[in-house]
Amino acid sequence: MTHPSQDPAQWSADFIEEFDGPELDPGRWLPYYLPQWSSRARTAPRHRMSESTLVLQIDADQAPWSPEFDGQIKTTAIQTGVFSGPVGSSIGQCRFTDGLVVREAQEPRRLYTPHRGYIETRLRAIDHPRAMVALWMIGYEDEPERSGEICMVEIFGRDVGADRALVGMGIHPFHDPTLVDDFSRVPLQIDATDYHVYAVDWSDSRVDFYADHTLVRTVEQSPNYPMQLMLGVYEFPPDGDDEAPADYPFEFVVDYVRGWSRRSEAGAPSTP
Repeated sequence: MTHPSQDPAQWSADFIEEFDGPELDPGRWLPYYLPQWSSRARTAPRHRMSESTLVLQIDADQAPWSPEFDGQIKTTAIQTGVFSGPVGSSIGQCRFTDGLVVREAQEPRRLYTPHRGYIETRLRAIDHPRAMVALWMIGYEDEPERSGEICMVEIFGRDVGADRALVGMGIHPFHDPTLVDDFSRVPLQIDATDYHVYAVDWSDSRVDFYADHTLVRTVEQSPNYPMQLMLGVYEFPPDGDDEAPADYPFEFVVDYVRGWSRRSEAGAPSTP
């Protein structure tokens, strides 16, 4: 396909984030991660802006983001929307396990919640076996069935070699009965610790996945509701014989995130 940036007659640029400023743009990013299952304070990202990139990092003294519900997993992440029910309810985005309870109610916010379009990022992965980096999209979930996920790029450090990596791409339904799980780790002949471009073309009936502007995977289904971006780095606890030193800080470097909508879909909801 012709890249959206080269085809303004068909595509409208809606979200062009180059990370050029001294701080995160509060009009684009919410500086926390699924805070309804934890708190804004506990999930505040450790990050810095450096030479027109965003660096999300995990440090040695960082606590797990939600030990009550997600064990010892640590994360530094940001997102483009948030929605939850009241404290004590089970209403909230990304219900990733049974028994979740809202611990901190969130005022609903929709900064960038596209409904279809072309989303692209340029980033570098981390090759530590307990690290994972990802850019993914989740349903805004103002209705519980609007809960699917489009995983644009998910790279575990254990899957990164000098010239080959397994890159996760696909769809998870969560609580959306119209979707089925269709996710794969696609082998790519790349050094994922260098910069590479990952993208999705999300249409009304399918999602195409790209790496370095080459189509590498297609899923023949499509979430039919607004979704928000989730961008982050994760550290998993040692597993079995994994005794590799943590080598802090883990630094996830993102050059840009960009989003376009088809002009033929200009009426599709993208913001409140």
